[in-house]
Amino acid sequence: MTIRRTLASILAVIMIFATVGCSSDDRTVVTVWSWEPSMKAVARSFEKANPDIRVVIKDSSGYENLNTAIQDGYEMPDVVQLEYFALPQYAVSGQLLDLTSKASGDAGFYTPGTWSSVHLNGRVYGLPMDSGPMAFFYNQSVLDQVGIDGSTIRTWKDYYNAAKKLKSIGVYIAADAGDASFYNAMIWLAGGRPYHTSNDGKTVTVNLADDPGTRKFTAFWQKMIDEDLIDTHTATWSDRWKRELGSGSVASVFAGAWMPSMLLSDVPGTAGLWKVAQMPTSNGARGNAEDGGSALGVLRSSRKPDAAYRFVDYVCHSREGIRMRVDGGAFPADNATLASSQFLKKTTIRDSRGIDVPYFGGQAFNEVLSEAAKNVSVGYQYLPFEVYARSDFHNTVGTAYQWSNAAKSLQQAQREIDEGLTNPDGSAITLPQDPGQKVTLRDGIALWQKDMEEYGVNQGFTVR
Repeated sequence: MTIRRTLASILAVIMIFATVGCSSDDRTVVTVWSWEPSMKAVARSFEKANPDIRVVIKDSSGYENLNTAIQDGYEMPDVVQLEYFALPQYAVSGQLLDLTSKASGDAGFYTPGTWSSVHLNGRVYGLPMDSGPMAFFYNQSVLDQVGIDGSTIRTWKDYYNAAKKLKSIGVYIAADAGDASFYNAMIWLAGGRPYHTSNDGKTVTVNLADDPGTRKFTAFWQKMIDEDLIDTHTATWSDRWKRELGSGSVASVFAGAWMPSMLLSDVPGTAGLWKVAQMPTSNGARGNAEDGGSALGVLRSSRKPDAAYRFVDYVCHSREGIRMRVDGGAFPADNATLASSQFLKKTTIRDSRGIDVPYFGGQAFNEVLSEAAKNVSVGYQYLPFEVYARSDFHNTVGTAYQWSNAAKSLQQAQREIDEGLTNPDGSAITLPQDPGQKVTLRDGIALWQKDMEEYGVNQGFTVR
């Protein structure tokens, strides 16, 4: 009798474990590629509300790995985070699932700009995740050393004068080694409209060389480079850049409203020293542009499209998903959050440990960022092959950052070669064939336009 009871107990335990094992194995696994710092925490929250789905998050940045996965058809994600500039390229090429039937009632939920950014030819190919109205992030403790209040920098002339004062104490106002996202955003800020794309994404016009806004910003930035007022040898997001922000040798950043969480993650040691203000413009008028902002989309190749969309909807549409990302420093794309007093009065950012950090010294930073969102001008268009265009920036316009001052850059390049450093894209640093030749931003712009036009034609677009 005892033996029978013992055997029965053992069998019962085995059946329990088998049941648990089957339950776990039966869950639908959704793979998500995202660079959002709070995404793993959001995924765990989603799993609690949706126990039939397990979410695997893979940290990603850039589009090289995604393009390779699509080309090879191997280890592709179900859900992918895409910046708004990149979404049209993947929609036009048929890589994204059409979500129109699922999201058709969401138009009033999101801000007009973000909602229009997930559309192509009247169809919806993603849900807005965040937005990136530009703002001026600055280390006030560094500016104090030259007697400047960062909030008084309202024009490009103010910015230029502040840069000269900072340079006198060995500090750069900014670092820019040639960043396509930043350059396009500044063109937008200057009123530029260099690209025009038809509704179906098949016909494009590239007019960088003659676009007034492009010429205006290019002339201003060339002056900053010529006078060595920005660090042109430190790539944004590099370890060197983070060290310079942390040490105060670079005093500010022009970036999208998603920047608070990135600052907390990349430069936690300067918490309390930073402030945020509206973007300085060429004439001081309140205008603005978007720098980044992203959506979540479902790849058409996914074998679990319904489960994948449930996760997308939770992240981008549910109050809990949005709240968790906003607590982590993300800037929302939905109208309700942007209008809430709790969001506007927020003075802290929640770090990966769940600790609320007053990174901006008690400033209600979302009030500034919400105002920045209201100032964004409309009408700017992206190319349907913008991912390629931005990847080509380093080889064209980027050369002007390195060789605008040939003699000085030659010495800098030799030092970096000796130290075994590389270019921002990982390629080897080389000396120019003609070290006496100066390369200007306008030279690079002309070459960039030529490359984009040739690429568009080769990819089957009509280029006018």
